[in-house]
Parts: sequence; C-alpha cells; structure tokens
Amino acid sequence: MSNLILLFLCLFLGYFLKKTKFFPENGHVALNAFVVNISLSALSLYYIPKIILSYEVIFPVAVPWLNIFLAVVFFSFLGKKMKWPKVVTGAVIMCAGFGNTSFVGIPLIQSIFGESGLKTVMLADQPGSFVALSTVGITVANFYSGGKSSISEILNKIIRFPPFIAFSLAVFLNIFSIEVPRDLDDVFIKLGATTVPLALVSVGSQLKWQKLDGDTQPLFWGLLFKLILFPALIFVLYFVILKQRGETAEISFLESAMAPMITASIIAVSHKLEPKLCNLMIGVGIPLSLFTLAFWYLVLRLCF
Repeated sequence: MSNLILLFLCLFLGYFLKKTKFFPENGHVALNAFVVNISLSALSLYYIPKIILSYEVIFPVAVPWLNIFLAVVFFSFLGKKMKWPKVVTGAVIMCAGFGNTSFVGIPLIQSIFGESGLKTVMLADQPGSFVALSTVGITVANFYSGGKSSISEILNKIIRFPPFIAFSLAVFLNIFSIEVPRDLDDVFIKLGATTVPLALVSVGSQLKWQKLDGDTQPLFWGLLFKLILFPALIFVLYFVILKQRGETAEISFLESAMAPMITASIIAVSHKLEPKLCNLMIGVGIPLSLFTLAFWYLVLRLCF
C-alpha cells in the first residue's frame, strides 16, 4: 500500500511543483539525467550480479524488442493506409514502440511484486529497452526525419552511456560469480532507491494536456497499440502459446503494457517528429496506462 501512495504522491508533487512554478522550467532534465545515469546504473550493479541466469531471462529482454519491431511493421502499413505524413508515422512508431520500463515500470512493479521484481525489470530495461532504443530507435528516428547516423556513431553512443557501462560490468560480475563487497552493495541499493521518487516527480512535472486538433487519429491508434494490442499479443504468446507461468513471465507481460517511454518521445521530438503528438502520447498515455495496467493485472489474477 505504501508503494502505491508513494506513486500517486510523487506524480502529484511533480505536477503541482511545475504548475506552481516552484519547479524550474527544465528541472525534469536534471532529474532524468540523475535517474538514468546514476540511479539505474546503481540498480543494475545491485540486482544483475544476483540474477540466476536461465532461459527465463529471455522473456523480459524480448518484450521491448518485439514492441519496436511490431510497431515498425504495424504503423508503416497503417501510416500508408491512413495517408499520414512521414513525420507522424515516425512519431507514433517511436512513442508506441517503446514502453516506460523504468520511470513508470519500476515503481509499479515494485508496488505489486516488491523488491524481488526489480531484477526482472532491470532485464527488460537495460538489455531490452535501452539497447533497442539506442539502436533501432535511433535508426527509426533518423529515417523518418530524413537524417542519417552511421553505425559507428550509434555504437559510440551505446558504449559511452553510463547505464550500459554499469550493465556490462554487472553482467561480468554475474558470469564470473564475483561478489560485490557488502558496503559497496549498500551504496548501490541506496542510490538505486532514488529511482522511484525522482522518476515519478519527473514524470509528474512533464504531464501535459493539449488540444487534440488533427492528432486524434494517430494518438488513438498509437495508444491502442501500446496499451491494448501489444500486451494482448504478449499475453497470448507467453501464456497461451509458450505456456509460461510465474513471476518472471507475469512481470514481462506487465512491462509490455507500460505507457509510452518518455526518453523515446524526447528523441522523436529532437528529430522534429511531430512534437505535439509526442507530448500527447506521453501526457495522455501515462495516466491512461494506470487504468489499462490495472485491467491487465486483473486479467492475470483471474486467469492464474
């Protein structure tokens, strides 16, 4: 219960501080930088060395990759059929193709599954969402904006990104069974504990509601895909076809139903892919996802 209170309180505080001007105009940028570079890196170094590697780790890692590849296929076809401008199609792919596995995913999963669920979240977030965004996401954004990035430029961004460095080190520690000193481990978990409140305050401060105008159709299809169609596909694939059960599969499924990713939206906006539509996908998608996630969680509990 305390985690749910923290979730809504921090979202409200972020929104309230921004509205009352107590929060700097771009204050969320500093919070995002700390969460992404410090907090998430610390969580990787704390949880990933403790993960028991098995075939089950494939399921959370696969979700973000399936998300973006299916979004590319679905919206490339739909965009042509609906005669959307290229920048609109690119914006919808970027926002509907990546889930908010960290800023929204971590506090929600923690509130449902407790600390143990964070190991699975880190798998979905680091080798899943982050690497997919840094490779496929950048490629999609460049293609639909008419820009170009070389393979060497993309690889350079990945290997210099602090969470990737931390993730790589954590995997190395896991593979070679190197135990992290207790005092250092305590530092990692304390730094990682800042993820939830700071991420939620940041999300709350970025929530925007704007007039829909001509964005209604792509907004509807983007959120329908991200919050309903893609989770439904993962449900059928994981639980019906592959017959998976247990916490790892359930968390992987819920991660598939997360709201659009803020970072993907920022990248889309930086490439001039319909900024207003991207803001709407985040502003409408995050609060709406709280209801759709409750629905999917209820489906889980009723079915298993």
